[in-house]
Amino acid sequence: MEQVKKRKKSMSLQRQKRLYGILFILPAFIFVFAFMFYPIMYSAFMSLQDYNYVTDASPSFVGFENYKNAFQDPTFRVSMKNTLIYSSIYFISVMVISLFLALTLFNVKKFNAFFRTSIFIPIVVPLSLASIVFTWILQENIGLLNYFLGDILGLEQLTRGWLTEGKTAMGSIIGVGLWATIGFVTILFLGGLQSISPDILEAAEVDGATGWKKIFYVILPNLREAYILTGIWAIIQALKVFVEPMVMTHGGPGTSTLVMYQEIYFTAFTRFEMGYASAMAYILGIITLVFSLINFHINRSREDI
Repeated sequence: MEQVKKRKKSMSLQRQKRLYGILFILPAFIFVFAFMFYPIMYSAFMSLQDYNYVTDASPSFVGFENYKNAFQDPTFRVSMKNTLIYSSIYFISVMVISLFLALTLFNVKKFNAFFRTSIFIPIVVPLSLASIVFTWILQENIGLLNYFLGDILGLEQLTRGWLTEGKTAMGSIIGVGLWATIGFVTILFLGGLQSISPDILEAAEVDGATGWKKIFYVILPNLREAYILTGIWAIIQALKVFVEPMVMTHGGPGTSTLVMYQEIYFTAFTRFEMGYASAMAYILGIITLVFSLINFHINRSREDI
C-alpha cells in the first residue's frame, strides 16, 4: 500500500511539474502563434486569393495566378533585379570589410576598446534617422559631400546629384546600408576570432605560420561557424532592404532603386491588393530561404573537407 501511495504521489508531482511547465511556456506560445505562425499561414492563404480590401467584399480563390502575374509584372521584375544587385554588392562588401576590420581589431591591442566602440556606434542609430541625415549629406545643391568636394577640395567635376542620378543612387543606398551594419558584422566576426583556441594559434606560430600564412591557413578556416552566422544575417539584411530606398529615394529616380520590399508595401498599402502583395512577400521569403540554405551548405561542405 505504501508503494502504491508513493507511486500516486510521484505521478501527482510529475503532473504538477508538467502543468507548471505548460503554464510557463503558454505566454510565449500564444505570442509566437499570434504574431508569427498565424500571420505566416494567413498570408499563405491570402497569396492564393484575389482580394482588394477596399473594393472587394471578400477574397476569391485564384490559385497560383498571383505568383504567375508577379513574374510577368515588369515593375516587380525590376524590383527583383534591383534587390539582387543591392544584395550581391552589399553581401560581398559587408563580409569582406567586416572581416578585415575584425582581423585588424583582433591583432591591434592599443586603443582597442576605443576602435571597437567607434565601429559599433552606427548600430545604435535608428536606420530611418541615419537615412534622413545621409539624404541631406548627399543633396546636390546643399549637401555636405558636394560642398566638401567642390568648395573645399576644388573637385567640382566630382560633384553630382548622388540621389537623383540612376548611376549613383543605388551606390549611395548601398553605402548607407554598409555604414549602418558593418559594425555589427565586425563584432560577430570578432567573437568568432576570440573563440579560436590560443593553443592553435601558438602551435601555428611554432610551425612557422606567421603573418598572412597564419591568417589564410589557420584563422580563416576556423571561422566557418562565424561565416554561417554572419552570412545568413547579411543575406536576410540585404534582401529585406526597405528603409534606405524608401526614405532617401522613394524608389527613384524612376525605378532604379525600387526594391522588392517597397513594391510589396506599395501593392499592399497604396493599391490595397493584399492577395497579390502576399504572393510577392512569399516569393521574397523563398528567395531569402534559398540563399540562406546555399550559404549554409557551402560553409558546411567546406567544414567536411
